[in-house]
Amino acid sequence: MKLWTFPLILPPGDFDAFIFDCDGTLIDSMPLHWHAWRVALEEQNAPFEFTEEMHHAFAGQSIPETVAICNTRFGCSIEPQRIEAARTEYFFSHLDELRVVDPVVDFARSQAGKKPMAVASGSDRNIVIRELTHLGLIDLFPVVITACDVARSKPAPDLFLRAAADLGVAPPACLVFEDGHHGLRAAEAAGMTWVYVPTNE
Repeated sequence: MKLWTFPLILPPGDFDAFIFDCDGTLIDSMPLHWHAWRVALEEQNAPFEFTEEMHHAFAGQSIPETVAICNTRFGCSIEPQRIEAARTEYFFSHLDELRVVDPVVDFARSQAGKKPMAVASGSDRNIVIRELTHLGLIDLFPVVITACDVARSKPAPDLFLRAAADLGVAPPACLVFEDGHHGLRAAEAAGMTWVYVPTNE
């Protein structure tokens, strides 16, 4: 995995809270997630290759949403519960491959205790909590919102709006950090300003 050294350029303005996507934004986990998808789909005899481009295109969407789209696109009937179980097993057995995205995590640590912060991720809650805990980040974020907490995942604004509500901050006063285009659309739909984290490039 790469050592991330890009400059983190913040938009002008004074924000009352910061909301972070997890995978690809705080944590360099996208390669591991991709391999977990591939292993899980191979175990279910998926009749298609889950390419890296597909993985990035689905970033921010939940596992059931991704599987549903693939089932429609490729004419198959893969069960999302089995994919989720296999993905989770593979992911948890390779946690030591995870690294932080240094510029984003450095900023989050600099704001700890100064501004309220949350994580808003379309991933499974168990995975997000394990990632943050494994890398010593969990205490930075009193609010962690995941796909199970809302009706719709990204690009809908639900995750970010729920995070803002739990932080007690109006959506326009929140700054979102995101690496996925679905997440950027979700932030805009929530009425929030965003910072693009270029880990997909």
